[in-house]
Amino acid sequence: MLAVLPTTLRLLLGSLLWANELHRPLQQDPPRMSFQLRHQHAVTNSSRVIFNDIHDSDLVAHSLASSDPYVYTLRTSRLTTHKPSSLSAFRDARLRSIRHAQSDAALWEGIEVVGPNVTDRETLLALAKMTSNAYLAGRDSGWYDVAGFNNSIPVGWEPSADGLRGHIFVSSDNTTVILSIKGTSAGWITGGGGPTVRKDKLNDNLMFSCCCARVGPTWSTVCGCYKGAGKCSSSCVEASLLDEELFYSIGLNLYNNITYMYPHANIWVTGHSLGGSVSSLLGATFGAPVVAFEAPAEKLAATRLHLPSPPSTHHITHIIHTADPIAMGTCNGVTSSCSLAGYAMETRCHLGQVALYDVVSKLGWSVDIRTHSIVNVIERLLAEELEWDDEPSEDVDTTRADIEAGGLLHSLWWGWWGGKGDGDDKDKDKGKTVRRPVPVAKPEVDCVDCFNWEYGEWDD
Repeated sequence: MLAVLPTTLRLLLGSLLWANELHRPLQQDPPRMSFQLRHQHAVTNSSRVIFNDIHDSDLVAHSLASSDPYVYTLRTSRLTTHKPSSLSAFRDARLRSIRHAQSDAALWEGIEVVGPNVTDRETLLALAKMTSNAYLAGRDSGWYDVAGFNNSIPVGWEPSADGLRGHIFVSSDNTTVILSIKGTSAGWITGGGGPTVRKDKLNDNLMFSCCCARVGPTWSTVCGCYKGAGKCSSSCVEASLLDEELFYSIGLNLYNNITYMYPHANIWVTGHSLGGSVSSLLGATFGAPVVAFEAPAEKLAATRLHLPSPPSTHHITHIIHTADPIAMGTCNGVTSSCSLAGYAMETRCHLGQVALYDVVSKLGWSVDIRTHSIVNVIERLLAEELEWDDEPSEDVDTTRADIEAGGLLHSLWWGWWGGKGDGDDKDKDKGKTVRRPVPVAKPEVDCVDCFNWEYGEWDD
């Protein structure tokens, strides 16, 4: 368009745009927040959530670096999330969904909160390290609940422990809390964390299987909902997830305890593997920002739990690479590594958005269950300064980016001298890819779980 203007007018317009650009304030870096480990969390044999305070001496003793032990600095960004108007309203809405299959659009309140910047590689690296620490053993004594109850060694911290456990990090100004939750304690999957144990495996097989971990005729199912010939009782499999000893129910109590301890704080949740899936379910429940690493697909579990659906779940971000068959939903079938170890990991669909690292095509990784380890994600993926290609969105306004990169002035200059005009440059750049330090998080499209199963009610 500018190429058709008289030369004098183009020169004047170019000088004005240049002057405006010089006076435009520089874009500020996103604010940073520093977090330090404050508590450990676990559960007792009666599923009571308990905590253990971390002291400075403990931090130095368990830190990899002597300076600023267990301190993590993260970039933040603002996002809109949807929280239930109250916990009682959420419970009522969930009961209506269970009993009458009714939804309640008036349940949710949209608010703006500060969350982790999921486009920043170093922020994801810090969160992954927090998540990795949740696998480490804790102290043997000093545990308490919010009412002062004490216990010597809680479930989840014994040498061969299972159960929901992890760490709680708090910002320096106490305005933000990060809850980290460990994943499955199975050494062959995580690269550490103890032997395969009962409660983790039970939760995996209930949450991520199509029907009670019925993989083949030789399998012992974890619930009695299989009705033969690819049929599964819907009401039965939904009821199997309501046990108070299962991790979602324990996670609800854990989250409520943290809100009691820090009533005015903004809470984020992070986790790896099973811990990432539980984190996502808590984020869908409370509207808390979530970053989950290599989490098995939990969308089917959210449906079966009858979690009221918020208007948006974009505050939940999954970090997944293509070499991990567990997170990708391909570690299934009677001959798969998961099945041979007794795990029915059959779901494929995730809540929220997925930042998918195509390490198979770009880095030449092989699809291998051992890549599921959080240590692998930290050392081979997030610690490396890599770039990822993304196709630009058709509706993205690139004017500001063009100005910052000199694109508009470049067009003016060459248009002035009779070269290619602004329109030609736009057409030329239209098909170019954008290189980013983190893949763009996107919702999964056309994803279907357990398509070969039939759900309903049949007489025994």
